[in-house]
Amino acid sequence: MTDSSAPVRPDRRVELAAGLARVRARIADACAAAGRDRDEVTMIAVTKTYPAGDVVALAGLGVTDVGENRDQEASAKAAEVAAAGAAPRWHFIGQLQRNKAKSVVRYADVVQSVDSVRLARALDAASAAGRDRPVDVLVQVSIDGAAARGGALPGSADPDVGLDPVAEAVVGASGLRLGGLMAVAPQGWEPERAFARLAEVAAGFRAQYPAATALSAGMSGDLETAIRYGATQVRVGSALLGMRSTLR
Repeated sequence: MTDSSAPVRPDRRVELAAGLARVRARIADACAAAGRDRDEVTMIAVTKTYPAGDVVALAGLGVTDVGENRDQEASAKAAEVAAAGAAPRWHFIGQLQRNKAKSVVRYADVVQSVDSVRLARALDAASAAGRDRPVDVLVQVSIDGAAARGGALPGSADPDVGLDPVAEAVVGASGLRLGGLMAVAPQGWEPERAFARLAEVAAGFRAQYPAATALSAGMSGDLETAIRYGATQVRVGSALLGMRSTLR
């Protein structure tokens, strides 16, 4: 767990502001190159292993969306950030065990990693019992079909991890709202190949679920390619916050 009780030092605020300016410029340039409106793309600051003070500082710099991938870290961090008076929109982006659903729905507005019918049902039950509004869900899709790495399987008839069954489970859940898709480029795949394949899946998905327009793809190293292929959300960690091992 990170030490997030200390206030952010002034030079760290300068570092964060500089990183944010660089990332925003990259997103703007990528949107311009793709002929897209800059407002179509949301940056999610991935703050895993970084302290709550960084989240508060980023919120003060205008960052509205924050992503975490470990519940134990995220739940404590979200509470500290709220206590400091900041209220970003929290995205849970890591692989999620069903027994963590009750905890995650207490702070996460969006869960981007739903990849099974069983997980969708667990989240639905937790959301209905513990929230006054639905959780927005992105179905994580496997680009290469390797289910072991996480992701629902396009074109599969598997009743638990096929993309269509997972999406239908979310649509039929009173405590969830289907927002779109999320994916991670598979190891060994060039971003161009990965996001071109994802764009094909996303086009078919939007044809079936017209309101589910969100596409979360791209990270620090490949956000430009993801934007070119239609990403509406990019998840940025090190390019924004720096390498964690160098921070003190």
